[in-house]
Amino acid sequence: MDTFELASLQVRQGNNEWPISFARARLFVIQNYGTFSWYIELDGMTQEELLQHFAGSLDIDISVEAVTVGGRELGGDAFFHPNPQMRAAALRGQGELKGYQ
Repeated sequence: MDTFELASLQVRQGNNEWPISFARARLFVIQNYGTFSWYIELDGMTQEELLQHFAGSLDIDISVEAVTVGGRELGGDAFFHPNPQMRAAALRGQGELKGYQ
């Protein structure tokens, strides 16, 4: 498993685009027995309205653009799973993570 600390993160859904404010964001990439998956854990989110938006929506598909602390640019499609009570979220990747290879 590879882990990356993120310096910045932006999500997009249709015509809406949000830069994400967070205290800590980590990207995890798992390659196991020929399978590939990735996810992002967000802690200390300050955008309560955004968390509530996704908590009340059935449409949680997003596109992600991230920059690691080391400057690597990564992106892909994911599902936004909010946790408003903890000011946190998990973004579960689906498919390719551009920039990882």
